[in-house]
Amino acid sequence: MKRLIVSLIALVMLGVFPNIQAQDVLDGIYQPEHTLERRVIPYSPLREADIMWLQRVWRRIDLREKINHPFYYPEEAVQGRKSLFDVIKDAILNDGTLTAYNPGALGDDDMFTQRMTTDEVKGLLFRKDTNFTENLITGEMEQVIVPIETKSSEIKWYEVKEEWFFDRQRSVMEVRVIGLCPMKAVKDELTGEFRGLSKLFWIYYPEARYVFVKSEVFNRGNDVERRTYEDIFWKRQFGSYITKTSNVYDRKVEQYKKGLDALLEAEELKEKIFRMEHDLWSY
Repeated sequence: MKRLIVSLIALVMLGVFPNIQAQDVLDGIYQPEHTLERRVIPYSPLREADIMWLQRVWRRIDLREKINHPFYYPEEAVQGRKSLFDVIKDAILNDGTLTAYNPGALGDDDMFTQRMTTDEVKGLLFRKDTNFTENLITGEMEQVIVPIETKSSEIKWYEVKEEWFFDRQRSVMEVRVIGLCPMKAVKDELTGEFRGLSKLFWIYYPEARYVFVKSEVFNRGNDVERRTYEDIFWKRQFGSYITKTSNVYDRKVEQYKKGLDALLEAEELKEKIFRMEHDLWSY
């Protein structure tokens, strides 16, 4: 009887220990904890009376530029890292921690007035198409419904809405991001010719900060220095160009400048903001 009990205990221990060892395997030399414990750095208190100067700016981030690759890669989740679009999509559809806002039929509504439901976002990102395939048994052509998902690799631009202002209470020029909009290319279904850019939805950045602060980004220089998407936006570690500033005509740069002239105009608008701050001081 004792031998039977000992044998049973030995079998149980042999079955348990491998599972325990498999669960305790650490992929690395330490347990990452820093990012999970990160908190959003609150903005400095701001009153309307403190704002001496303000300008609203819209700019575009092109993920094809090398400096912006941390937003684009990885195309598939790896080692706890996801692309910016996958982070946004999961927060909207799975976690419910982000709200999507409709950009309007013409893509010109960036006022965060039209909330989108989860089903509306799913309908936007998961489309259905029909295709005809040959039945191997009957030889007849059959209609098949093919699901098409908008993948992270299709998102190659982001529209950023932000406000630059001078706080006379603290005597500093600052910028705060208001909204973020993922964009993808629209191509002709028959020829594949580029037709323009399509705005998917807007997200309210002050709300998104609580999601981005816990989402890691690859650091080219040091694997242990874990940055997040919140760090990238806070420290302005991305490349972009201005597409519009607040103006009496409410028009974009591309509406009155084309090609290289549009890029030069965007640089001129950026220089105006720099000169505004520079002229406030005497040397």
